[in-house]
Order: sequence, then C-alpha cells, then structure tokens
Amino acid sequence: MAIALNYAARSDVGLGRSNNQDSGYAGPHLLVIADGMGGHAGGDVASSLAVGELSVLDGESHGSDDAAQHLHTALDAANGQLRRRVEDEPDLSGMGTTVTAILRAGSRLVLAHIGDSRGYLLREGQLTQLTKDHSYVQSLIDEGRISPEEAERHPQRSVIMRVLTGRDDDEADVSVREAKPGDRYLLCSDGLSGVVSHETLTETLAAGMDPDATCQRLVELALRGGGPDNISCIVADVVELGGGPPPSTTPQVVGAAAFHRPRRSSAAGTPAARAAALRARQEDSGDDSEDDDQPPLTERERRRRRRRWIAGPVLLVLLLVAGGFGGWRWSQQQYFVGVDGKTVAVYQGLTQDIGPLSTSHVLESTDISVSDLPTYWSTRVEARISARDLAGAHDTVQNLEDLAAACRAATTPTPTTAPASVPTTAPTTAPTSSPSATPSASPTQTLTPEDCGGAG
Repeated sequence: MAIALNYAARSDVGLGRSNNQDSGYAGPHLLVIADGMGGHAGGDVASSLAVGELSVLDGESHGSDDAAQHLHTALDAANGQLRRRVEDEPDLSGMGTTVTAILRAGSRLVLAHIGDSRGYLLREGQLTQLTKDHSYVQSLIDEGRISPEEAERHPQRSVIMRVLTGRDDDEADVSVREAKPGDRYLLCSDGLSGVVSHETLTETLAAGMDPDATCQRLVELALRGGGPDNISCIVADVVELGGGPPPSTTPQVVGAAAFHRPRRSSAAGTPAARAAALRARQEDSGDDSEDDDQPPLTERERRRRRRRWIAGPVLLVLLLVAGGFGGWRWSQQQYFVGVDGKTVAVYQGLTQDIGPLSTSHVLESTDISVSDLPTYWSTRVEARISARDLAGAHDTVQNLEDLAAACRAATTPTPTTAPASVPTTAPTTAPTSSPSATPSASPTQTLTPEDCGGAG
C-alpha cells in the first residue's frame, strides 16, 4: 500500500512578539518545526539554519533502515552550522533552536525531537502527544514533584533544558512509528501548545477540515488566547495513493526560514531553498516593476496601483489595532495575587509582562505582610498566583490572611502556648498544589517557626 502526506503549514508572529523566531517546513517527505531562541540576537537565524539543513532530506525517498541515521546526520550538520555562525558573528552567541521533525520513509515515519516544540498524533479520534518536552517543568513531572496540570501554569514552564546550540552534547530523541491512512499529525511550537488546551487541539484536529483550514483555525485559537509567543504549526494527513487526486508535492516554508537564506549551507538547491528563493524574487520584483516587453502603464492604471499601495498599509494598521484591542480586553479579564511593595495585593491583568511593557495593575491592596507568610507561600506570592476570576483571587487572599495569622502566632514567644494550627494547603516543604491553585481550607496542619522562616 503506497501512502503520501497531505500537508499544510502556518506561522504567525503573535501578539506579544515583534519578530518571528519560528521556522517551518512541510514537504512530501519531511515536516519540520523549529522555535528559535536568543531574542533579536539570533533566534530567527538559528531556526532558519536548522530548517535549511534538514530540508536536504526532502529531495528523495528514504529507506526505513537508514532514515533515522539521515535525521541524525542532518541535525549534526545543523548544530555545526550554529557553532560556525556564532564563531563568525559573536553577537549571535547564545542563540539556539528547538527542532521537531518527521521524515517519511515508505510507510514509516521517523520522529526527531529536541526542545519543547511538540509532535502529536490524532488516530481514531484520540490525540496523543508523541514528544516529551526537554524542559524544567517536565523534569519536575518525571520526578513526581508536580502534576501535568500544575506544569501548565508553573512560573518556570518556559525554561528549556536541551536545544540545538552548537554544542556536541545537543542530542535529539529519535523514534520510528508505522504510518496508517487516516492518521493526522500535528507539529507545533509552544506558542500553540502553551495556549490552546489539549481538548481544544483534539476537537479542532478532528473537526474534518483540510490541513490548511485546520492550521488557520489553530493559529486563530492561539491568537484568541492572547498570542504571547510566535505561533507555528504543521498539519499532515496520511493518505493512501490511488484513492483520489494526488496530494501536492510543493514544499511550504513559513516563518523566519522563508526570509533567511542559509549561508554556506548544504541545503542549497533543495526544495526549501528554491521555495525561499522564489518568494524572495517575487518580493524583490514588486508590483510596480515594468517589463521591457510590456507596454507602459496608462495614468489610470498607475493611479489604481498607487491606491492599492496606500490601502494595503492602512488595512494592516487597522487589523493590528483591532487585534491589540482584543488582546487588551482579554488581559483585563485575568486576575492574580502578587506583591505590591511588602504586602499582598490583587492584580488585574496578565501574570507576565511583555518586555518592558507592564500588562497588569494593582486592583486591590491588603494589609497582609509578605514577611508574615510561610516560606513556601511567600515565594508563591512573589511568583504571582493566578486566579480563575476575581472571586478566586479573594479566596486566595482570605486563606493567605489565615496563614499569616498562624505564622505570627507560631513565631510569637509564648511558653504556655502550643504551636498554632491553621487550616492550610499544600505541604510547606514539598508542595504538590498547582501554581494557580489557592490555599485550601483542609486538612488542618500545624505550622512551626521553621515553616514560617519569613515571618517575624
């Protein structure tokens, strides 16, 4: 049985970034998502280099026996490119990129993964995450210190432990699986998976839309959720050849890789390079270019083209303003409990700022001193505790007030008084509660002066 991939790719800068550091490539034999890091110093360069090196694998069919080795070799080449680029341009030091790639070899798919971009498989209505994030919070999950639900809102959820940076120890995970007609694969950066829930991903992928419409819908959902990061995704269906019109074999290049041309790359002449070069030529030519063999434009045609040039930027500005206003309205429906000076306060807005731009403000102040809280909860408040709504934030404040009172009692020298007890939450040494959860009212736990290290 001969199979093929019917694919589509999309990438969007998002609402919280000024440039796109994601890169994506989708072709008949290869799918790649790369999420660059290094800020303006080179995240886009890193992801583009990785996609440029891997794209050489899309030129021909591969045997299932050597496909994994081909991926390893291409990733090593990408790593070497990163190292040499930093040597040539020290300003790019610190750049790196995640890579999640699928290489088709007959009826088998080889999956390579490093970083926290993700690969998913939708089979018979069930969505399975195929990759494991190489992140700090994933290590906490593996150690049993937090649950997957807690990891979704952990303050350090964006800390990545392993990516391609040019070092020799940057090793990717590689696995092989059998492809079945009807399977649908999703590769995406954390700008999608970190915003859109697993349940919503499942519903959207199973909605029956073609890959292109599905990609568009996924990007829209991430933008609706605030779009704090670049958003990139590839959706690919495994189809049986002969059952209908053959799928397209034209590569799709999105994100930073569509605009960066690799230097001294072994990817020269590949479908990815040709696609990027074609796009560049189209952009360089412009709409106003007049071919020597074409008759000169009339004045009416010139005016019409000038109007199009003026209308385009105006429309873009209007769309950006509308998108920004929608994101701001959504942010004002979020609440969290944090620190205002030395006391606890309720904030309205997002828990994370966007660069130098503050996305929240103090809504309500309290008299609860952070130094009166148990050590664990003082740390939690400083890291900001998300709430479902304003009522949830009030519940958190009330429980923190109880905790502060118990700590003051526990640290007050009273020889005849036993250590104070208070209805509290998670253990003060090895918490298992979600960063967004409020201190619960049961069971009763005794607080000691050691627990209240910050009190006094």
